[in-house]
Amino acid sequence: MLAVLALYAAASLLCFVAYGLDKRAAERGAARTPERTLLLLGLVGGWPGGLVAQQVFRHKTVKGSFLAKFWVTVLLNLALLLLAAGQ
Repeated sequence: MLAVLALYAAASLLCFVAYGLDKRAAERGAARTPERTLLLLGLVGGWPGGLVAQQVFRHKTVKGSFLAKFWVTVLLNLALLLLAAGQ
């Protein structure tokens, strides 16, 4: 259980930083982090950090298509976590 918490904490931190860097790149007109990367980071357990980052940076909070995919990855992650816990 401790290993799972550590994985979620590390992935969340990485995801939070990725959102922040993408927001900065968007503001500067620089190369952006692909949405697929942000979603994959969330899928592997970083979604709590992504959720916080969305609010802190006011980033990816309006684009409906991204938000729909984001919540699908959250549900998939939680389903996989529940399946793993049942093993």
